[in-house]
Amino acid sequence: MSKEKMWKLLLLIAIPIIIALIPTPAGLPPIAWLLFGLYLAAIVGLVLKPYSEPVILLATIAATAVVIGLYGGKDIKISEVLKGYSSGTTWLVFAAFTLSAAFVITGLGKRISYILIGKLGGTTLGLGYVTAILDLFIAPATPSNTARAGGIVFPIINSVSVALGSDPNDSPRKAGHYLMVNVYMVTKTTSYMFLTAMAPNALALAMMADILHIKLSWAGWALAAAVPGLIMLAITPYLIYKMYPPELKKVNNKEIAAEGLEKLGPMTLREKLLGVIFVLALSGWIGADFIGIDASTVALCVMAVTLILGVVTWDDVLKNKGGWNTLIWYGGIIGMSGVLTKTGFFAWLATFMGEHLTFGDHAMTALFVIMFISVAIRYLFASGGAYVAAMVPVFATVGMVAGAPPMLLALGLLFSNSYGGSLTHYGGAAAPIVFGAGYNDIRSWWIIGGVIAFLSLFVHMTIGLGWWELLISMGII
Repeated sequence: MSKEKMWKLLLLIAIPIIIALIPTPAGLPPIAWLLFGLYLAAIVGLVLKPYSEPVILLATIAATAVVIGLYGGKDIKISEVLKGYSSGTTWLVFAAFTLSAAFVITGLGKRISYILIGKLGGTTLGLGYVTAILDLFIAPATPSNTARAGGIVFPIINSVSVALGSDPNDSPRKAGHYLMVNVYMVTKTTSYMFLTAMAPNALALAMMADILHIKLSWAGWALAAAVPGLIMLAITPYLIYKMYPPELKKVNNKEIAAEGLEKLGPMTLREKLLGVIFVLALSGWIGADFIGIDASTVALCVMAVTLILGVVTWDDVLKNKGGWNTLIWYGGIIGMSGVLTKTGFFAWLATFMGEHLTFGDHAMTALFVIMFISVAIRYLFASGGAYVAAMVPVFATVGMVAGAPPMLLALGLLFSNSYGGSLTHYGGAAAPIVFGAGYNDIRSWWIIGGVIAFLSLFVHMTIGLGWWELLISMGII
């Protein structure tokens, strides 16, 4: 074990011990205080990453089970911390990973890309919008934006950059600089446009539902995100194009598309089946409320159908590390959050903040302040999941105490997690993949990311707020 890893591990062990030695705050059950120490250690572990996320959460769950066994009494049982693994939210994300993997395995994602390039990619700016349309199209079925941006979109756009004669070392500004940074900035918008477009979305919604007592369906989420999301998708490629214009303006897109489609060959039966399943999945998620089932049920049905029809095999599912990792650590963090809720920690936190933090009668001011901080603080986080686990409960509780409208607060925070990650070249797992291609420098990336992130915040807090209030007044969300 390296010294760096050892120090990180010792810090994680020290956190719950220090919390346990501090007297329990008045009004809080002792077990809630002890569990908070473990939860805090888990969050710090997700940021420092001495081990992978599943290992950190499994260790935390084990320690939590011991604490509950020793101090839980009759009020709380060990099974409580494992409820995250029976959560529909956890299985929604896991099942959607199978559909995501199918786009890569069957080659359908690549085929759609080359078709779009052939139709719309006659200019470098056109290629920027091809990226946006492609990402938007497959986002509902890819809860890993790393897999979407890094596994489907990035390899294609990278090969296009090379085909255009743009070299990372000698001629990055010819086309690659623009195309690469656009890949990442676009996925930071599409990732909040659907509940299933990014794994932390479901986690944030589950936490928000407990604290703010709101309910939001898959279709309700998509509808609320549609207006601000589409505005940012329309703006982003053009804005980046104007900020850092590529030297190459015209593209021989027909040749690039023809070559790519020729390598793929004729459309296979698996691709056709996947196309049908994808349409059915979208229809199911959109109409879930009308037919009386939830989004998790639709996702599980889709997963089963893809396996039964042979679109993917069980071996493909077993090889999908992203899905299994998410199942373990998301189920764990949801379970931990649920235990803290059951023991009264968040209720106590709300009372405590209500006594020490006040915005008076300025509830909307509180909303704007919280939203600004929620974006700015993303400079400190390299993981959307870690940010959600650490900050969403805090921001939700502060907003609730300040009297901010629960649904407006929830939607603002649910969406800012994604676009806030555009600030830096480490703001999400896809960023190092795209940045690692070598076309972009840190300075230009941070400038573009800052503009996109805070412009997104402005759009959401103006047009977005108006749109959400309209949906709420009509009883749609």
